[in-house]
Amino acid sequence: MIQFLDLKKINAPYETEFQEKLKTVLDKGWYILGDEVASFETNFANYCGAQHCIGVGNGLDALVLIFKGYIQLGKLQKGDEVIVPANTYIASILAILEADLIPVLLEPKLETYNLNPALILEKITSKTKAILAVHLYGQLAEMDEINKIAIQNNLIVVEDAAQAHGARKSSQRSVGSVQLDSGTHNTQRTTPINKAYSFYPGKNLGALGDGGAVVTNDAELAKVIQSLRNYGSEAKYQNEFIGVNSRLDEIQAAFLNVKLPNLDAENTVRKAIAKRYLSEIKNYKITLPFWDLSDNHVFHLFVIRTKNRNELQQFLLEKGIQTMIHYPIPPHKQKAFSPETSGWNNLSFPITEKIHNEVLSLPISPVMTIDEVDFVVSILNQY
Repeated sequence: MIQFLDLKKINAPYETEFQEKLKTVLDKGWYILGDEVASFETNFANYCGAQHCIGVGNGLDALVLIFKGYIQLGKLQKGDEVIVPANTYIASILAILEADLIPVLLEPKLETYNLNPALILEKITSKTKAILAVHLYGQLAEMDEINKIAIQNNLIVVEDAAQAHGARKSSQRSVGSVQLDSGTHNTQRTTPINKAYSFYPGKNLGALGDGGAVVTNDAELAKVIQSLRNYGSEAKYQNEFIGVNSRLDEIQAAFLNVKLPNLDAENTVRKAIAKRYLSEIKNYKITLPFWDLSDNHVFHLFVIRTKNRNELQQFLLEKGIQTMIHYPIPPHKQKAFSPETSGWNNLSFPITEKIHNEVLSLPISPVMTIDEVDFVVSILNQY
């Protein structure tokens, strides 16, 4: 059986270093917000080409804390609207709701599964204050277009990068400050980019438990989030804000420090497998994902579409290939958003619904063998 994702095999090469790191943490006797977290925050900020990284409990908290941080800074207010793709994992939307903001759902592009910038303007109202872009499946959203619209309409941009560790535009890291022509005084304006990452074990950079981080160039935001993640405290027993307990664990930070230097190499393997899938899978019943062969996609997932998904998934399972569905039910159709709550169940997003009805994720990971890739290609071409 070709597993969809063999986490034991992925982490096996690091076992000796993990054991050493564990002993180091145990010997220090400092288990919360110690040297390992500080080191990882520095290392990951440098990797991303950003000024600040704040380790938090998980990817959802990273998103929530960005929004709550901007509320504390007075740049957002409860009840403001945030444009977000309808085609996303529900966590993107839950983060907006948790911060007492209002999600405004927008259709994606069918080819990329990501937010369609051409539809943003028609959703902007006087209450719109932010855009949450999601880099779904490891592919960057069209940030040049999104940032340009944000600057022209004075909107905050937040990026859900939970699946996009290491994705970058051209030769540059995907985090930084984007400069665009404002169209008003022939000057340059900048929009700080704020990314939320998850280190859930199955991510391209995965811990051995939950973990997350905020990466930003906004010094004010970074300072507030550092307090918010730790009960709103800047100094022990002195609470400046109503905060939460969401701190990256010292042991998980130590493990992430071990794995981070290999992230690019592992992403390269993922992209090599994706290139083979794209060039060698030839079946008219299967729609392959879009990729322009740039570094903007790190293939956290390789997601195909087919009209008869259940049939194909069963066929592959019988042949010894495990697959998964990301995701079977779109957020607006979830029971959590029933008519008794938000009423979203009655909304219609045809492109989003088509995607969720047809997508199937194939095995792709840095530990897949050439023979396994050969086998997946061969079986899919037989379907």
